[in-house]
Amino acid sequence: MEILYSATKPTGKLTLGNYLGAIKNWKEMQENYNSIFAVADLHSLTINIDKKELNDNIYTQFATFLAAGLDPEKSIIYCQSHVKEHAELAWIMNCLTYFGEASRMTQFKDHKKKDKVVSVGLFAYPMLMAGDILLYNTNVVPVGIDQMQHVEICRDIAMRFNARYGETFVIPKGIIPKVGAKIMGLSDPTKKMAKSEDNENNVIYIEDDDETIRRKFKRAVTDSLNRIKYCEEQPGVSNLLTIFSCIKNITINEAEKHFEGLGYGELKSQTAQAVIDELSPIRQKLRELKQNKTYLEEMMKKGAEKARLIASKTLNKVYRKIGLVI
Repeated sequence: MEILYSATKPTGKLTLGNYLGAIKNWKEMQENYNSIFAVADLHSLTINIDKKELNDNIYTQFATFLAAGLDPEKSIIYCQSHVKEHAELAWIMNCLTYFGEASRMTQFKDHKKKDKVVSVGLFAYPMLMAGDILLYNTNVVPVGIDQMQHVEICRDIAMRFNARYGETFVIPKGIIPKVGAKIMGLSDPTKKMAKSEDNENNVIYIEDDDETIRRKFKRAVTDSLNRIKYCEEQPGVSNLLTIFSCIKNITINEAEKHFEGLGYGELKSQTAQAVIDELSPIRQKLRELKQNKTYLEEMMKKGAEKARLIASKTLNKVYRKIGLVI
């Protein structure tokens, strides 16, 4: 089977967007790929985050993976910082990347516009991500639209290394889920639902209780057209249809037909209930797992040991190819 790699950063509470755009798909993909999933805690250091918050987020995110159905018997599930080869290969990636191509990364340019201070770590983020992917001979990388550019530079670096030192890295391909690749905010459906959101009504968190979820959906922005149709003119309605179709595992067209003749109130309430039905058992399992840190640490350790068996072989191969002494 092909090897699949993906990860999420513990920079905040996981959202419905993280679940539908990534974790829910991972659960299905682990049946068809040799899957590797990481808590990308080293990537989270590119922003200024409180150490206690980061520590809590790492435990919670790892527990969420398990609660949502990722199976340690079928997949490798680990924390990025527990596998030192990530940081070591990242330096090799930095040395193979041209300043100009790294400067063109959209994520870096966006942060540079918004923030007065931008770290070298943020600039080097795509190279660390390239190392993450290439360490495991990855064939497939499921990502959101905003991360596809990083997969492309990873491919470029891998091909450059192979051309210079001989065939070493598998050239990975990025794939975007057909539905749910980008879940938008509820109160501002023109922006992606994000962990860093200031307006709590704009985002559904996996840990939100049922009443909070209902309240947030009730306040979701729609429009005055009084029709339930997926189109550019109705970003709020389109977002609700996307969420409903992802939860129910149906197409957008099927979701439109389901709500034919119904009003926005029904669209909001049924979508809210679908989300509640999906997230409630995950939230309950997550609560149980978070109370057992010993078990979580044991699973982290086992996952890291499995990951290092692969990563160390790759790194040694790279070191030999470039002339370093093992």
